[in-house]
Amino acid sequence: MAEIKKIIRGCLKGDRRDQELLYRRYSPMLYTVALRYTCNDDDASEVLQEGFIKIFSRLSQFGNRGSFEGWMRRVVVNTALERYRGRFNLYRVDDIEAGEEPASVLFDESNPGIEVQEMLEMIRELPPKYRLVFNLYAIEGYSHKEIAERLAISEGTSKSNLSRARAILQRRVELYMGVVPKSVADVR
Repeated sequence: MAEIKKIIRGCLKGDRRDQELLYRRYSPMLYTVALRYTCNDDDASEVLQEGFIKIFSRLSQFGNRGSFEGWMRRVVVNTALERYRGRFNLYRVDDIEAGEEPASVLFDESNPGIEVQEMLEMIRELPPKYRLVFNLYAIEGYSHKEIAERLAISEGTSKSNLSRARAILQRRVELYMGVVPKSVADVR
């Protein structure tokens, strides 16, 4: 912990060597975060680059309160959200009631057999509006209220997009596991 505080102090002074140390230490983890919110490696690299620019320019705002990794992660997530907020409309899915509870949890102990990398790839293939809500809710732990505020959508839209994302993922997992024949599966 003392080492990272020293690196942060150096970055605040504009020391390029400390900036490089910070980048090398955290870029793999933050790249993985960016990759969950993007469609491909190039977009993830751009989000990571933009995220680090913001991290370095806003480092004084961290103030050693809370987890430094968590703070950087939020910067990268927000960078990805800003990038996609203007590109994709997050409209309400009309065929799902706003008050309807989300679909049952996708993962359970009774159905092991899908590798993490395969599941992450399935998540990356979701339509952007569903992928964003799914990641924020299921992976980052945001509430529907927080998601609605961040994405400028209603809570009902957040719930319905999560429900739709889970349904799509469930069909893809079933297809992958051989539960549903390919001719019957409706995977988008």
